[in-house]
This record gives sequence, structure tokens and C-alpha cells, in this order.
Amino acid sequence: MSASDRSPKGRPLRSRLQKDRPLRSRLQKDRPLWALLGALVLVQICYPLTRGEVRAGLTVATVVLGYVLSVAHAWRCRGARAALALVATATLGGFAIEALGVATGFPFGTYDYSGQLGPKVLGVPLIIPLAWTWMAWPAWLAALRLARSRPARIALAAAGLAAWDLFLDPQMVAEGYWSWDSPTPALPGVPGVPIGNYLGWLGFALLLMTVLAAATGPAGHRRDGGDGPMMVLWLWTYASSVLAHAVFLGLPWSALWGGVLMGAVVLPLIPAARRGA
Repeated sequence: MSASDRSPKGRPLRSRLQKDRPLRSRLQKDRPLWALLGALVLVQICYPLTRGEVRAGLTVATVVLGYVLSVAHAWRCRGARAALALVATATLGGFAIEALGVATGFPFGTYDYSGQLGPKVLGVPLIIPLAWTWMAWPAWLAALRLARSRPARIALAAAGLAAWDLFLDPQMVAEGYWSWDSPTPALPGVPGVPIGNYLGWLGFALLLMTVLAAATGPAGHRRDGGDGPMMVLWLWTYASSVLAHAVFLGLPWSALWGGVLMGAVVLPLIPAARRGA
């Protein structure tokens, strides 16, 4: 073998290339998912630079891109059953709980959506259940890497999804996309969103993750090498939310609350990824 066929450490280059071939193949197959993630990130970067109807349009675009990304990933990496389970539990379930909430005030408090987020059915903008789906899937996949037992995974995924709302609701209320009739008591520094709403989120998130864990079957509990786009989405959502609230949106207290509580669920993912968990 010629010297050119060896690496500086003496290991045959051909062997290294063959070992890296599955990774390259995976990246090529997952290219559409990475492209969707890139488009979503670009739209979110543009969000704080806009106002009014343009910003509302970017909000809708973000949710739609995130929804397509999560459902496509579930189908691509876990199969049709997992994707259909995700849609049934998070999309249909999300719509049902939102319609119940608008009609009765349970479990999030008495609130109402404005007309800025597009058409509504039973008082619920059609993009709202898409948002539940968008973030439920990466929350579940992150929990797979941080917990071994099913109950622990359900609890961790639910906590992560509910903690995300510490960013979502203050931001959307500030934009005028929805509002509560009686937004008290509220977290210190975060007016406009009652504490009971966050408890309602946690309760429904626990139910959602319990059903999702059962409905996805064995594939839903399998760690997959193609989960990279979802893990990046989960970490990006956390980091970009902290930055946007603290610097661009004038919401320092929600940056603090969300940064601490969602961070407690998200940040352990970094050392877990380094260990190859």
C-alpha cells in the first residue's frame, strides 16, 4: 500500500472512508429535514426584525414549517405508525383541548384568540394544534436520550413541553394574538398570563406524552441516528427564545423564567449527546 493510502497515524484511509460511509449516507437521506430546519431558523431570525402583519405571517410560517419538519421526521425515522400517532395525539388532541379551553375556560383559564393568526374553527386558529405537534415531537425524542424508563420519559417530555410555554404565551400575548379575561395571579414580571395556564399546559402535556408513548409503539422508544435535526431544533428553540426575549422583544422576565425552567430540561441534553447517549 502506498503512503498516500494511509492517514498520518498510519491507519488506511480506505478503511476510514468505509467507516464514514453510513454517516454520509444518513446525512444525504436526511437532507430534506435539515433543509426544513434551516428554513425554519431563517424565518425565526427574521421575526424580531419585522412588525405587524409581516410578523404575524412569519409566526404562521414558523409553525407550519415546524409542523412539517416534526411529522416528516417521525415518518422518516420512526415509520408511519409513529407519524400517525403524533398527528392523532398532538394535532387532533391539541385542537380538542384548545377548543375545550376556549369554550369552557378549562384547563388554561378563560381566554380568546384574536384574528391575526388565520382562520379559526370553534374559536381556535388552525395553526395552534400544529404548534403543539411541532414541539411535542422533539420534546419526546430529547426525553429518550435523558431517561431510561417510560414514566421518566413521559414526565421529562411533558416538563419540557410545558416549560416551552414560559416563552410562548408571554410572547404571543405581547403581540396581541390571544389574551385572558383574568390573567391573575401571574408569575412575577410576566403579566398577562395566569399561573393556572402553565399548570394546564403541564397537565395536558402529561396526558399527551402518555398517549404518545403508547401509540407510537416500540419504534417510538428507539433511539435513532437520524434524530439530529430534532435535537438541534430543541436546543435552538431554547437558546433562540432566551436571546429573543432578553434582547429583541423586551421580555426579560420570561427570558429568565423560561431560561431557568426549560433550561433544566434542555441543557442536560448537551452532555448526553457528547456521551453518545
